[in-house]
Amino acid sequence: MAFEVPPLPYDYAALEPHIDEATMKLHHDKHHQAYVTNLNAAIDKHPELGSKSVEDLIQHLSTLPEDIRGAVRNNGGGHVNHSMFWQIMKPKGGGDPSGDIAAQIKADFGDFESFKKLFNETTAKQFGSGWGWLVFKAGKLAIVTTANQDSPISDGLYPILGNDVWEHAYYLKYNNRRPDYLAAWWNTVNWDEINKRFAHAKSGK
Repeated sequence: MAFEVPPLPYDYAALEPHIDEATMKLHHDKHHQAYVTNLNAAIDKHPELGSKSVEDLIQHLSTLPEDIRGAVRNNGGGHVNHSMFWQIMKPKGGGDPSGDIAAQIKADFGDFESFKKLFNETTAKQFGSGWGWLVFKAGKLAIVTTANQDSPISDGLYPILGNDVWEHAYYLKYNNRRPDYLAAWWNTVNWDEINKRFAHAKSGK
């Protein structure tokens, strides 16, 4: 079964003014589709891998045939990262977190504003293309970054939230002002979905 790009759970313009319609169309329809197309092409070379989930593939990269390992790392990572990204945003999102994730942020970072400041500063410093992530590690929340389309899943960590800082995610609207994009992005966050992901992270599955 070939991998497919999941449909956006909202309209392309639904995250305006924080993320513009043109960026969403380019990001979802072109960039995400390219990752899926390239991932499928790699898996076609080894049909025995076709039954595995993309998460399983990128979690066990070292076990994959060497001729497709790089392609799966880059394109499988791109697929799983973006599939998460669309889900953790929503129209009229943002505001302060609620539920278990709010309590854990307070316990580990002091308050939401301190967490947000640290997340934005850490992610803004990611050199070149990459992602900023919130993960749950050793019983505490941690902020990490990865280069390119690498996923925390490859390091045995489940991403609770992540923000894409490839230039294609923000350049049409924000040009080279990555910090402005990072600040605006919090107005799109879907805390309900993030609480679900936090519960999954805590389960250790």
